[in-house]
Amino acid sequence: MKRARAITDDAGPLLSDYVVVGAGSAGAIVARRLADTGASVTLIESGRQRRGPLITIPGMSGAIHAINALQRMVTWPAYTVPQRNMYGRTLPQSHGRILGGGSVINGLAFVRGNRQNYDDWADDGATGWGFADVLPSFRRLESFEDGANELRGGAGPIAVERATGLASVTENFMTALAATAGVRRNDDYNGVQQDGVGPIQQSAHAGRRVGTDRGYLWDAPPNLRVLTGATATRIMMENGRATGVELIAGRDRRPISPARARSEVIVSTGSLGTPRLLMLSGIGHADHLRQHGITVHADLPVGDNLHDHLFVPISYQAPDGRRASPLSFATAAARECLRPRSTYLAHTLFEAVAFVDSGVRTRAGIPDLQMFILPIGYPENQDEPGLHLAVESSPSLSLLPTMIYPQSRGTVRLASTDPLAAPLIDPNYLAEPRDLATLVAGIELVRATMAHPAIASHVGREILPGSERHGPDLAEFVRRNASGVYHPVGTCRMGTDERAVVDPTLRVRGVAGLRVADASIMPNIVGGNTNAASMMIGERAAELIVSGVQ
Repeated sequence: MKRARAITDDAGPLLSDYVVVGAGSAGAIVARRLADTGASVTLIESGRQRRGPLITIPGMSGAIHAINALQRMVTWPAYTVPQRNMYGRTLPQSHGRILGGGSVINGLAFVRGNRQNYDDWADDGATGWGFADVLPSFRRLESFEDGANELRGGAGPIAVERATGLASVTENFMTALAATAGVRRNDDYNGVQQDGVGPIQQSAHAGRRVGTDRGYLWDAPPNLRVLTGATATRIMMENGRATGVELIAGRDRRPISPARARSEVIVSTGSLGTPRLLMLSGIGHADHLRQHGITVHADLPVGDNLHDHLFVPISYQAPDGRRASPLSFATAAARECLRPRSTYLAHTLFEAVAFVDSGVRTRAGIPDLQMFILPIGYPENQDEPGLHLAVESSPSLSLLPTMIYPQSRGTVRLASTDPLAAPLIDPNYLAEPRDLATLVAGIELVRATMAHPAIASHVGREILPGSERHGPDLAEFVRRNASGVYHPVGTCRMGTDERAVVDPTLRVRGVAGLRVADASIMPNIVGGNTNAASMMIGERAAELIVSGVQ
């Protein structure tokens, strides 16, 4: 299998039919699908192409998130502004800076969300984005282990497999949760019905990660030029039309040849990076841009509507769980390098997942709580830079109830005109009372589940939050320890009203030749991990561009 033809730094004059900025979950797909039509495409990625165990072994994603030094190698480091509803905490918001973007550093969970999410998009003005419209894109991108059917794809570039070899305590908890929450065992939550509990589906094959780099770029055709180590600093505008992007490279930020587009520029740098680039280019709230001395080209609500999933960690001592010590993890990693699929690191650390009702948000058939199940300890929170280790290294079981339909909305704004400076990120977490109530309900559901005979005798002391915490103490625990799931969306909202930045064909309103294709266009977040939906957006964007839909 041929590798992506990564070109480092200045590759000379760059003129192509399309310029795609950001080679992540969506951007890599847009670029490849456009190139497959015979068009010339330049794909620009600020990060580098990286291979090796840190990236390819699924369970090593745990090391990336636990060790800041590793994280900085492959991400844009960033933190929120102090969160006023979380005691002033600043929460990590790092995002991919590597060929393949988030798809090569995330936890591999493959979750489409609930089909109703997409019908809601369409009802809210995103015509052409209902579930029936996006299903062909989902099917086209995946190769599900069960093969193709009317809902699943069987021949796409992204392999999707269920986690196997689950720890016995994971199986015990799934049985107990199904009985407690009144849901069924569901081995395909991306199929007919989302609610239930079952093994997690992951973007991996034969014990190795499959990101958009491997799925879409390793066998890139010669008309797709991949430029790594180059950062777009501004979208070039001529007479109200986007014509290309200015670029810098290297630690000295030296300017290199700009990338020019005959047809269109597509920005796919994610819900934090895309609004930053648009604002630096004069597209955003006019008053905010003028405060930074930026010429306004389009007065649009760029950076509004930021929202993200939020989870709270719960851990129990569990003799049948796994140790979370650095030594035990390093031993497993060494074994996995020598003998693929010989350890638990051959799949994501999240062994199973459940979609259940919290009882707080009632909408029939649409669970509002996602629960990750992993038989290992977990940190209290990951706010401070450094090494993030589990509270206890002894064998444990951790549950991560996750609020997947936040009501709270925040913003992304420029901190300065420095193109490499992190923006001001304010998710406004827990501003709405229902968000807090949902996470507290998640803790209470876990505790109720632990009383079930299927799991009660297999766990010991409650490590987090601790059995002494009840009532108002649980709300305080959430405020002090809940974390974002690195699923920011919505900052370049798709729609047809004044709240929209892009229209349903992903064209930026009022700017010719410019589209956005990434999670920032989501009007509302999907019910589950956002990577699969982001890849779908890449497929759908290319389809809209090629078909010339107006």
